[in-house]
Amino acid sequence: MTEETTTLTGQAPPPVRDWPALDLDGTDFDPILAELMREGPLTRIRLPFGEGWAWLATRHEDVKLITNDPRFSRAEVTGRQVTRMAPHFKPRPGSLAFADQPDHNRLRKAVAGAFTVSAMKRLRPRAQRMLDALVEGVVRDGPPADLVERVLEPFPIALVSEVMGVPEADRERVHAWTRQIISTSGGAEAADRAKHSLYGWITETIRSRAGATGEDVYALLGAAVARGDLGETEAIGLAGPLQIGGEAVTHNCGQMLYLLLTRPELGQAWRERPEARDALLDELLRYVPHRSSVGLARIALEDVDLCGHRIRAGDPVYVSYLAANRDPDVFPEPDRIAPGRAPNPHLAFGNGPHYCTGAVLARLQTELLLTTLLERLPDLRLAVPADQVAWRRRTMIRGPRTLPCTW
Repeated sequence: MTEETTTLTGQAPPPVRDWPALDLDGTDFDPILAELMREGPLTRIRLPFGEGWAWLATRHEDVKLITNDPRFSRAEVTGRQVTRMAPHFKPRPGSLAFADQPDHNRLRKAVAGAFTVSAMKRLRPRAQRMLDALVEGVVRDGPPADLVERVLEPFPIALVSEVMGVPEADRERVHAWTRQIISTSGGAEAADRAKHSLYGWITETIRSRAGATGEDVYALLGAAVARGDLGETEAIGLAGPLQIGGEAVTHNCGQMLYLLLTRPELGQAWRERPEARDALLDELLRYVPHRSSVGLARIALEDVDLCGHRIRAGDPVYVSYLAANRDPDVFPEPDRIAPGRAPNPHLAFGNGPHYCTGAVLARLQTELLLTTLLERLPDLRLAVPADQVAWRRRTMIRGPRTLPCTW
């Protein structure tokens, strides 16, 4: 990529801006991203790892265009050392995240039945019972309690195992591996060992479910491999991120609960207006800065003119859903939490073919967690001053590391 490849006639390219990985407290919006948004709808960035620079789109309209346009490929990223946030880049075959059409639809179709709205409605009573048991334990032991450790982490991990079809006898070790993988403690080596163990277990489980007829994910994957719809490696690559997928719910809910407890008017609105919870949840999803920096890049397959610049074939492109969710042309007063905001076309679950597979499950878990905790513990409040809550460090997904609460 040269300077000449990035311009339209007579227009200089935007400067390349270094975007270091910041450790931010609370729900503060990334100040570098805020600067990039002010500089223009399409800028250029250099992240801590990988090579070169990449385009960054921050405007809602452009983010939607890029994420729904087959001229921008995820699959092409797997063969490149694109500038990125993660120190290591080892995409697995079968990963939905790096699939383009038609492979993406083929892979996603294999597990889609486990994540439908009707499947989630059937799951809801079981999910509520699992959550009630955790909260009852907290109530029984009395305050104070770290709600991340006691509820926000174990509930999504356990519920994902329910959807995946993890046998009861295996859940304790699967949950231990998952906790190690998503933890900021233990270091990269411990996480890699846990990931190796988990993927070995996934391989054996999918093989053992070849004749399964159930509706859980491992049954669906075992059957798809047996029919020849998926290769075994593809099925394993599909299953892994889904099994680990409770991480985002844990940390998003941690941020939301922090907001509800530090802004009493929001907590009161949640408790007293059940009919308005869906709208408030959408606003919290829009508002919380759920990740650090940006996610996965795409590669332009041909020249594309956008926002007065020519993105050349081969150029890497990032989109920021966080920035799109603060676009003032779409969300008036974007830095304010407006509980009744309507319309609210937020992109918290992504957009286009790569819209989050587990979005309906994530929304179910989030709504149950917030409602159950606030209703069962009406006097719930932080057990420490808000500025003493410890936040996650050196991590892709933002959220409180602990959430000490009393009631």
